[in-house]
Amino acid sequence: MTERLYLYDTTLRDGQQTQGVSFSAGEKREIAAMLDTLGIDHVEGGWPGANPTDSEFFEAPPTLTATLTAFGMTKRAGRSAANDDVLAAVLNAGTPSVCLVGKTNIFHVETALGIAPEENLANIRDSVAHLVAEGREAIFDAEHFFDGYTLDPTYALACLDTACAAGARWLVLCDTNGGTMPTRIAQVVGEVIAHGIPGDRLGIHTHNDTEQAVAGSLAAVEAGVRQVQGTLNGLGERCGNANLTTLIPTLLLKEPYASRFATNMARDALPTLVTVSRRLDDILNRVPRRDAAYVGASAFAHKAGLHASAILKDPTTYEHIPPEAVGNTRIVPMSNQAGLSNLRKRLADLGLEGDEAALRRILERVKVREDQGYAYDVAPASFELIAREELGLMPDLFEVERYRVTVERRRNERGEAVRLSEAVVVVRVDGEKLLSVSESLDPEGTDRGPVNALHRALAKDLGRWQEQVDDIRLKDFRVRIMQGGVEAVTRVIIDHEDGQGRRWSTVGVSPNIVDASFEALLDAVRWKLVQ
Repeated sequence: MTERLYLYDTTLRDGQQTQGVSFSAGEKREIAAMLDTLGIDHVEGGWPGANPTDSEFFEAPPTLTATLTAFGMTKRAGRSAANDDVLAAVLNAGTPSVCLVGKTNIFHVETALGIAPEENLANIRDSVAHLVAEGREAIFDAEHFFDGYTLDPTYALACLDTACAAGARWLVLCDTNGGTMPTRIAQVVGEVIAHGIPGDRLGIHTHNDTEQAVAGSLAAVEAGVRQVQGTLNGLGERCGNANLTTLIPTLLLKEPYASRFATNMARDALPTLVTVSRRLDDILNRVPRRDAAYVGASAFAHKAGLHASAILKDPTTYEHIPPEAVGNTRIVPMSNQAGLSNLRKRLADLGLEGDEAALRRILERVKVREDQGYAYDVAPASFELIAREELGLMPDLFEVERYRVTVERRRNERGEAVRLSEAVVVVRVDGEKLLSVSESLDPEGTDRGPVNALHRALAKDLGRWQEQVDDIRLKDFRVRIMQGGVEAVTRVIIDHEDGQGRRWSTVGVSPNIVDASFEALLDAVRWKLVQ
């Protein structure tokens, strides 16, 4: 018999507390819509009245199948629930569900709030009862519950009992400091249920300060809670919250959860998980974590020759699920550890093949160049160009005759110091010499640096190829100094994207960072044209 499990997302509220993260109201609406497609039960939109962005979001909320939830706190001491303006702002958002955070740790009640324990219980009771009287679903976030339970279990349970008796639908046990071990979470959940609060009224909210937020959430589910809170990509204050992009596929695909629990999440939505995860990173202008479980670019990458050989025979030898189940892809990267098995698989994925002599030439070239500092396991587009050259499949596209970059620092008419880079690139296409010049300033007048100027100059005039490269955008730029001193070698890896949503990475190596960058930019354009 399956049991219903509910997923609650707090990306738009707790996730927004991540250092360096700030959503606009429009971005919050887009993220809410993405969450809705995954089948999330509750989407917490933010704290109405706490900041202009959250207020704007709730003034024109998106239409969702999920239950849109406003977040706030229990009423302040010395005021009635009906006359607390902070609580009123949350209710005025008009959401069918409201989540209120309240203290359940007696240390915080007496030290942080500075009130008597009995008064805190009255605040919880009156606030929850007020929500219910207004016809709202009431959710009580028991802040610092696990620490509070350890300090004074009687009082922590009294807080839950009070919220429950006042009509709260969900009582969410929060590991606010993120330091509770999964085994302890399971133990406490079991004791709460034994106390008399049923598991189908309990939720879990974990933080990732010990890298165990997902493990703690799963331990709570196994112990009996039936609501799980988390965020996309594990966003959240300090080290983040339980990562829903890990929890969702685990609950849907792994036992004992897959057969034991029914959720609102559909398996046919799982293949969109990678797209959703990376779109969130795009909105935040963050580089996606390559090593992220399920959705990372390296989650199904097989570098060792032994692994690649086995994968060719049966992917389950080194993969716990098929990558396409979550919208990811298998990668067999090339590196100086690679063997012929890796190479054959990689070429097959590219629709290429060659005799053993050609394969050995490719492999030898990769190994020599990686010894020079190149890294083809993270720059597959540059590897494909090498393979095509050795297989005689690289067309004659254009030739770069020369390039030049100048960097200038000067003062503008207001006396402010400004920087400006200018790049000149001369190419020959079909026998015709073409010269392009570009500056590094964007339309707002901000200097984007010499690499940006080089990219714009290179892709500015390529003759008959111009239309094919107009939509190339630089997405990330990574530099590593391979060795110090006068013999320093710089490796540059650049990620690119085009208008069709294709992403590819290229690598350049040189003692000069600009020259290494130009090599990677040149590979990016050549790869796009080959496609």
